[in-house]
Amino acid sequence: MYKILKAEKLAEKIFLMDVEAPRVAKSCQPGEFVIVKMDEKGERIPLTICDYNREKGIVTIVFQIVGASTQRMSNLQAGDAFQDFVGPLGQPSEFVKEDLEEVKKRKYLFVAGGVGTAPVYPQVKWLKEHGIDADVIVGAKTKDLLILEDMMKEAAGNLYITTDDGSYVRKGMVTDVIKDLVETQGKQYDVCVAIGPMIMMKFVCKLTKELGLKTIVSMNPIMVDGTGMCGACRLTVGDEVKFACVDGPEFDGHLVNFDEAMKRQQMYKTEEGRAMLKELEGDTHHGGCGHCNND
Repeated sequence: MYKILKAEKLAEKIFLMDVEAPRVAKSCQPGEFVIVKMDEKGERIPLTICDYNREKGIVTIVFQIVGASTQRMSNLQAGDAFQDFVGPLGQPSEFVKEDLEEVKKRKYLFVAGGVGTAPVYPQVKWLKEHGIDADVIVGAKTKDLLILEDMMKEAAGNLYITTDDGSYVRKGMVTDVIKDLVETQGKQYDVCVAIGPMIMMKFVCKLTKELGLKTIVSMNPIMVDGTGMCGACRLTVGDEVKFACVDGPEFDGHLVNFDEAMKRQQMYKTEEGRAMLKELEGDTHHGGCGHCNND
């Protein structure tokens, strides 16, 4: 069992938990994720790692209520425990595996939307710990839905906040801030990392492609099973079929077919849609999720 040491509501339907998981904390890196399971009958829930403390053996997760399982999960309190807490899974962020001196030569811009702020934070923190200041844009629908502001301020070189309704700092989309920084303020970046809702990442990539700015995105929003078996996170990157949970979750955003991924995400929600995807995609679909009558 994996004891919950802290359970905190960050915003409407968004929660943070510190979980005692020494072996996961010892090995995890920015960009990776875990799979949690509340009890023997519980659903497997993939969640990106928000933070970790190797010395104390603690892993921090942030999740949003999107269905019955996460609704149940939101009721857990400090002292409760997860039956399973598996990880780290997926591939770490690109810069973690690269030569540090080369990474230090680059100027990074991070763009976080909504709950995407959680997986952006450990990346920005890692860079800070290695002497690299990154600029960060955080977008939220309203001030009340903004999360981890103080933590991000401490880790970021410069933090720019925008809200869709203008209820905090400035009004506008994250793409408006990117344009302002690059076109008006003349800032130059080598790499952009965008994590958030699919539609946000799509339009960030559309803009950064026009700007000639390399962009990495995290496709964690489409993960379901977390092992590459269910086919939910199948996507096309360039001319290749990839699975977010085993090949990613991070990919070159300019090569991701977002329209296809968003269409699949909607189809996968229904039994009829899953059957259609299995028929259309054949051997590349993958099976084993329990929904596709895999034999």
